[in-house]
Amino acid sequence: MLVSATKGEILLGRIDEVLVALRRVIRATDLHSRHLAKTTGLTAPQILLLQTIRDRGQVTIGELATDISLSQATVTTILDRLEKRCLVYRKRSSTDKRKVHAHLTPDAQEVLKSAPIPLQEQFTRQFGELQEWEQTMIISSLQRIAKMMDAEHIDASPVLDLGLLDRFGTGTDG
Repeated sequence: MLVSATKGEILLGRIDEVLVALRRVIRATDLHSRHLAKTTGLTAPQILLLQTIRDRGQVTIGELATDISLSQATVTTILDRLEKRCLVYRKRSSTDKRKVHAHLTPDAQEVLKSAPIPLQEQFTRQFGELQEWEQTMIISSLQRIAKMMDAEHIDASPVLDLGLLDRFGTGTDG
């Protein structure tokens, strides 16, 4: 005799599917972050910051913060760590002494040449290839999930990384 699933069982199965998908996203982000740390010794936000400096050329801390959607305080902390590793240096503007520009060192240029593609870039490319309705559906679903988890008011930047944004900056894991 064939027994059909109850509505409760169907709901539990769907909940499990959602939680497994969320766990896979978290796990993929974690694995990629570990891979970046192992191959470059840097976090995704650190690489993103270095790439932005490379792409923009002479850039202020405020401009960097705006470009990568992080606070100026966070960008300053990440730059401090990168400066200690001799990957960036800061220099006051010759025309406006209030402005400080970040610059890459040759070591940073070398790190960027061999750095793996950040997960964020892969996601951005694939998301951009979706139809507009698919993009809207994903955004709506994820926003609803954030709300269901009481997480819609948690401050978050659009950087795919876990934990502290500069946790590997000193060569330690904490």
